[in-house]
Amino acid sequence: MTKLNIAVLTVSDTRDESTDKSGAYLIEGVKTEGHTLAQREIVKDDIYQIRAVASRWIANSSVNVILITGGTGFYGRDSTPEAMTPLFDKNMEGFGELFRQVSFEEIGSSTIQSRAIGGFANNTVIFCMPGSTNACKTGWEKVIRQQLDADFKPCNFVKLITTGIH
Repeated sequence: MTKLNIAVLTVSDTRDESTDKSGAYLIEGVKTEGHTLAQREIVKDDIYQIRAVASRWIANSSVNVILITGGTGFYGRDSTPEAMTPLFDKNMEGFGELFRQVSFEEIGSSTIQSRAIGGFANNTVIFCMPGSTNACKTGWEKVIRQQLDADFKPCNFVKLITTGIH
C-alpha cells in the first residue's frame, strides 16, 4: 500500500468543524484506507477563498490529493468549479462523468444538477464533489478510493501523482 497525503476542503457558508459531516466522512475514509490526512479546512463558498487554500495545497509538494466537498451545485453562491478549473493543468472529465453515472443509480435525474469535477495541478490530483454526505460516500466508495489504491488494476492515479509523470 502506498500511503498518500490527502487534504480535505469543505466549501460551505454554514458548516463548521462540528457540523461538517461530509468532511468528517472523507477524513474517516482517508484514514481507514491507510492514507494520511495532510490538512483540513473549511471555507466560505467564495471563489478566492477556495482558490487560496487549494493553491497553497497544490504548491505544497507533500500534498498528493485534494478532496473538496461542497459548492458544486447551481444554488446561490456555489462556485467550486469556477474556482478550481483555472487551477487545473489537466481536466479529468471522466471523474464528473462517472460520478454522475453512479449517482444516477442512487438519486435519478437529480444528478444532472451535480457539477462534480476533477483535475491535476502540479502533480496533485483533485476531486470536487457535492456537499452532501451521501454524495461524498458515492464519490469516495465508488470512484476515488480505488483510484488512490496502487494495487487497483488496470490503472490508478498513485503512480502518476507519486512520480510526477502524467
